[in-house]
Amino acid sequence: MPPSVDAGALNDLLDTAFADPQPPTTVQTDDLLVVHRGRIVAERYVEAYGPDDPQPSWSMAKSVLHAAVGVLVRDGRLDIAAPAAVPEWQQAGDSRAAITTDSLLHMTSGLRFAEDYVDSDSSDVIKMLFQPGADDMGGFAASFPHDHPPDTHFNYSSGTSNIVARIVRDIVGPNDAYEAFLRRELFEPIGMTTAEPRFDASGTWVGSSYCFATPRDFARFGLLCLRDGVWDGRRILPEGWVDYARTPAPRQPFENERGYGAHWWLWEDGLGTFLASGYVFQLICLVPELDLIIVRNGNTPVERRLHVVRMVRKIIDLFRAA
Repeated sequence: MPPSVDAGALNDLLDTAFADPQPPTTVQTDDLLVVHRGRIVAERYVEAYGPDDPQPSWSMAKSVLHAAVGVLVRDGRLDIAAPAAVPEWQQAGDSRAAITTDSLLHMTSGLRFAEDYVDSDSSDVIKMLFQPGADDMGGFAASFPHDHPPDTHFNYSSGTSNIVARIVRDIVGPNDAYEAFLRRELFEPIGMTTAEPRFDASGTWVGSSYCFATPRDFARFGLLCLRDGVWDGRRILPEGWVDYARTPAPRQPFENERGYGAHWWLWEDGLGTFLASGYVFQLICLVPELDLIIVRNGNTPVERRLHVVRMVRKIIDLFRAA
């Protein structure tokens, strides 16, 4: 860590986050990891967890799925500009046949899907993850009607991610073949040894939600993306794939503090910051201009998410000031 970074202020932020009892604003932070210029400069865990304990990803898995797609693009096995290879959409006259994988990655497919985590009656994501769609989550999501032409409407949808994950399955194979592909092409080359993807009954990785790993391994994935998909001189992701992750969706979510790229969230902070973000505000926050990674796991309800955002931005500001 550069001597000009206020180490005392950084420790104070961590002390506050891990106070016992923890602050009512954030409710629960289980671990926080700060990596600067490829080195861990701060790391803290609650008593129940340590550096060897895998943590849930929830929707951080979507950004890992983006990387898996990138491997197929690198090898010429998938063209994201072509109509998505979804069998249910291939009937004559089906407007969904025009949806591309690019539109799916940007969450602008136009498909109907209710991403509601509370009301199980109206929530499509709860039905998908826990029944009746749990056996074939990609197929469940692909069955939804088309409400808008592609690239005219933003709708954040875990169903969309599982359609993408099923497209990958149809290329690399289900279950063990799928996991072997992820390990061989992505996890093992970067030393992400604790990564644990989980699969539905159809053999599709639930790329919307399930990739457990330790905070240090989530940081490894973040470092791969900060280095334009190159690890120890080996290109894992195609050149420009990480820049593509940061291309804004044609239509943006109605939120002031963040936008959306291709399965990554974007912050308009002048630093090029982009994030993998999970349901209860797990984070892999990447700040290219500062060569900075912040990993956070915990349990913060949606209505208190901005308190975690403020904490992360305070950490960023310490490095920006230096």
